Amino acid sequence: MSEAGAGVLGLLGGTFDPLHVAHLRLALEAREALGLAEVCLIPAGTPPLRAVPQCAASHRLAMVECALAGLPGFSVDAGEVLAAAGNPLPSYTVATLERQRRQHGAARPLALLLGADAFARLESWQRWRELFGLAHIAVATRPGHELKVGAGNTALDGEFAARQGVAADLAATPAGRIVPFAITALEISATAIRERLARGLSVRYLVPDAVLDYIESHQIYRTPHGH
Repeated sequence: MSEAGAGVLGLLGGTFDPLHVAHLRLALEAREALGLAEVCLIPAGTPPLRAVPQCAASHRLAMVECALAGLPGFSVDAGEVLAAAGNPLPSYTVATLERQRRQHGAARPLALLLGADAFARLESWQRWRELFGLAHIAVATRPGHELKVGAGNTALDGEFAARQGVAADLAATPAGRIVPFAITALEISATAIRERLARGLSVRYLVPDAVLDYIESHQIYRTPHGH
């Protein structure tokens, strides 16, 4: 079980269908901006608030593992994918954070990394208020994707006003702060990548080389006429 002295652990969940370079830039820039000891990527098992992933969970997990192999300061958590195997129930973030808390102990600071768009929809998440007792929430902003909370007229506005902090706050307590941080704007989407692959077009430099090799060797995202 980890101790507080292990440093702040960033948790980045996502469908990763497929993992692309904007995901990795978010993880890297979060480490730098927030002083994180490590960032753990958590591929979703059965995401509750979006369409069923096009690619099987086992492939999505394998692509993340390929991309991060040998990279210091990054790790992969297969818990959601393993839990979803043979289980159609949604993978809720609150359950994942409860599992992470059991794994790392009550004292280690955890920071859930979210984009500003996802954070703005937080009130639609399962048991969303409980998230703050389990982890900090670090919100990535970029031009066109700024925080749209704080006006004081929603429950989330109230939480933001009470909990807003700065990067230095993350190491001081295990959970409870909301910390915005800016990242480089990269307009890359997994949807566009899948569409290019289905048309037989190259996605080199949009995904890590290891992910591209995996896609090509397993012929995923291809139409029958793609190549």
